[in-house]
Amino acid sequence: MRKKRFFKRLFQNLVAWLLSIVIIVPFLIVLVNSFKSQGEAYLMDFTLPEKFLIENYQTVIERGHLLKGFVNSFSYAFFSTILVIIAAFLAAFVAARAKRRSVQIIYYFLIAGIALPVNNITLMRVMSFLGLLNTRIGIIILYAAMAVPISFFISHGFVTGIPRELDEAAVIDGCGPWGLFSRVICPLMKPVAATLFVLNFMGTWNDFTMAIYYLNGSDKMPVTLAVYNFFGQYTQSWNLVCADIILTVLPVLVVYVLGQKYIVSGMTSGAVKG
Repeated sequence: MRKKRFFKRLFQNLVAWLLSIVIIVPFLIVLVNSFKSQGEAYLMDFTLPEKFLIENYQTVIERGHLLKGFVNSFSYAFFSTILVIIAAFLAAFVAARAKRRSVQIIYYFLIAGIALPVNNITLMRVMSFLGLLNTRIGIIILYAAMAVPISFFISHGFVTGIPRELDEAAVIDGCGPWGLFSRVICPLMKPVAATLFVLNFMGTWNDFTMAIYYLNGSDKMPVTLAVYNFFGQYTQSWNLVCADIILTVLPVLVVYVLGQKYIVSGMTSGAVKG
């Protein structure tokens, strides 16, 4: 029995290491080549550069207009994620606690948004009619609307698992619907909030197509489009392209690492203590 468990864990660790190598090796290649000269980086191999050129990153920031792209991407990702969490939590609380048939119809209507495709032509005309096309507010609302269905689905499953006895105890203590939501339900949903923040922030930050369709001005360009335009101008300068990619990926990695810590620690909390 012990041998069987040992080989099972060994096999699981080997699979985990192989999957990690598939992800880590390309990242390390890009990282190493970002410090090379143009000629050294042309081969895109693992060899260390003769001299580490930190100037590559400075060149990318200056020529690629990354600072403006970073500010735009952060604002789009942060504010749309906050809107998603607020909307998903409120909708999930109502759908999980209300017993009316109309609420259940709305629940299935929102869930359908997970599978339905986006019609960009129709959506573009709607946003143009509302005056949201090619605006920062418009793209933030668009990102939030697209992420609400799956976020609502995750939040609803968590709220459903919260015992109704907590609701009854809060009502007896004098809590109204808003007090029940803000003081009882929301504190228990910290793990879900951390999960949704990480997933939606990363999804918005890495998005490429929505910005092409609904943003035209270069001053509103997210960092993904800045990288795309930079790659088109410096196709032969792989050292600069690699530096550009590293600078773009770093914020997402930081958010994921910090969020992962709260997710793991939060999954074990939330138990009802007497």
